[in-house]
Amino acid sequence: MKKSFIYKGGKISYYDEGEGDVIILVHGYLETSEIYRSFAQKLASGFRVISADLPGHGGSDIFGETHTMEFMAAVLHDLAGSIVEGKIFLAGHSMGGYVTLAFAEMFPEKLKGYCLLHSHPFADTPEVVEKRKMEIRLINAGKRNMFFADSIGRMYAAGNTGKFDAELKRSEEIAATIPDAAVISVLKGMMARPSRLSVMEEGRVPCLWILGAGDNFIDYEQIQGRVRLPGNAEVFVLENSGHMGFIEEEKEVLKKFSEFVAGLRNP
Repeated sequence: MKKSFIYKGGKISYYDEGEGDVIILVHGYLETSEIYRSFAQKLASGFRVISADLPGHGGSDIFGETHTMEFMAAVLHDLAGSIVEGKIFLAGHSMGGYVTLAFAEMFPEKLKGYCLLHSHPFADTPEVVEKRKMEIRLINAGKRNMFFADSIGRMYAAGNTGKFDAELKRSEEIAATIPDAAVISVLKGMMARPSRLSVMEEGRVPCLWILGAGDNFIDYEQIQGRVRLPGNAEVFVLENSGHMGFIEEEKEVLKKFSEFVAGLRNP
């Protein structure tokens, strides 16, 4: 059953399950906390797992026309502060990784570590900004399905076509629940975000960086070459995954999470 937290007069919805070291899972673009259900339930066998709906998504309220990464990080910080004692491990998928990096920059003292799941530290390129602006125009014209299906379909590796049809359908159903205004608010927030390369490279907080060899959105080899990782960071490449490794190679990601967090507990 979902719980709720009141943030500045609005509701933030989240799941809270399991016991032990706290891991907060942050969903990505066109997703809600529901995308993590299978993964979170299995992870909760060894950890306390909190899966939050970002503002405007799932059971959480919309707070404005633009939801910046910094704003959403502040929401998660206050949520964690209200229900958790001590430090947390924060893991963000895709756009959730941008929120996670904002959190790591703003509140490093609250983190024991963080994970970027199929994400990166860079600002949008001019080409990506134009793509996001086009998506906003399509949404305002009532034509969001023109890009929703394509974007979601590309999240899985080409080699997994057919293998995850049920999960793909589930992703489409989750995306359909997100109001137009909420999608636009995070598109604007992503366009406005700065590069946080320095956050990764300075290494104030240990980092686990999970990438997919078959990711249609992130060139895992090219992106690694642009980041000089510190000694407390680890890269883990999923050879049989696209952009959804926690679904495509669930067992491998669960194992890596467990090992990495245990290492932070017992360095």
